[in-house]
Amino acid sequence: MTDARLFAPAVARNRDPIAAALRDMLPASGLVLEIASGSGEHALHLAREFPTLDFQPSDPSAEALASIEAWRAAEGPTNLRAPIRLDVREDAPFPPAAAVLCINMIHIAPWAATLGLLRHAAAALPSGAALILYGPYLRAGVETAPGNLAFDADLRARNPEWGIRALEDVAAAAAPDFTLERVVEMPANNLTVLFRRG
Repeated sequence: MTDARLFAPAVARNRDPIAAALRDMLPASGLVLEIASGSGEHALHLAREFPTLDFQPSDPSAEALASIEAWRAAEGPTNLRAPIRLDVREDAPFPPAAAVLCINMIHIAPWAATLGLLRHAAAALPSGAALILYGPYLRAGVETAPGNLAFDADLRARNPEWGIRALEDVAAAAAPDFTLERVVEMPANNLTVLFRRG
């Protein structure tokens, strides 16, 4: 039987800084819905780090869902749920959640995916709940790191609909459902961005 687990090299580098940033952003209990869980390694790590929370990984890709389930079956704690298929561009609603987390999706997806994420998260979250985004962003008045400029050019060469988004554009699309509450600088020129449901 082949092992369906996928390995994303960046996860080993950024999972601990992400967990540290999330410590005062996530609720004390409830369901955290992760969108675009990819390999499933982040969901696995965060479920271990936050044992009082339930983590619901999701992804539109069959390969990713198989990887998430393989990680869960091999090493997953009891608070890591079986993955579900969710595509933010489709009409299927998100399950109700205490928080929504999305790591490294917005720049590797069409803008329509960001709009779908915001729309579905607004419907799934109660007032005051957190929508947390992680990844690279452009910011007005903040010099963009050369590595992010090169990464953006590479993304757009691979798919013209991809690219590093301006944080101001994401915040404008999130309003009036969400308010941008906090931006945390992360290693490797990434940000953890906290939006609060109105």
